[in-house]
Amino acid sequence: MENDLIPIIPTQSASQAFIGLGSNLENPLFQIRRAISLLTELPDSRLIRQSSLYRSAAMGTVDQPDFINAVVHIETMLMPRALLMALLEIERRCGRIRTYPNAPRTLDLDLLLYDDLQCHEEGLVLPHPRMHERAFVLQPLMEITRGCKIPGQGLVSELLVACTQQRLEYISSS
Repeated sequence: MENDLIPIIPTQSASQAFIGLGSNLENPLFQIRRAISLLTELPDSRLIRQSSLYRSAAMGTVDQPDFINAVVHIETMLMPRALLMALLEIERRCGRIRTYPNAPRTLDLDLLLYDDLQCHEEGLVLPHPRMHERAFVLQPLMEITRGCKIPGQGLVSELLVACTQQRLEYISSS
């Protein structure tokens, strides 16, 4: 009878991922709320928490409307690249057209953090580059996960201090 036992294979535990959301075209508040709703439909994933909504000035190409930003925390069984592809598909469904870097956009979904993974592959960089320099990422991230540390950069609360010159306006809880 002992030989008839089926071995128990441990199941993979869900990964923790943080996604940055931004929009400055076609009713940005609607776009962000719609995106949060679509994120709840990701396969093998669960929305854990979402930040308040914030208004920020555009960075890079600054002659464009202000952005509405937020950050969400999800648990997911999707691998990083599969999650990124799902985020790009949501952007496409929401009318995102990539014309030039830092162009105005209906929706921008950035995979900010995926567990403590650090990688630099074609099309996938984790943690997201420059997130540690952006108040519109750091403030909502700190709001939903106290004590968060960006691998290779440091504590979000300490990094946010260096961004005090960036305009960031609280709008509302999402």
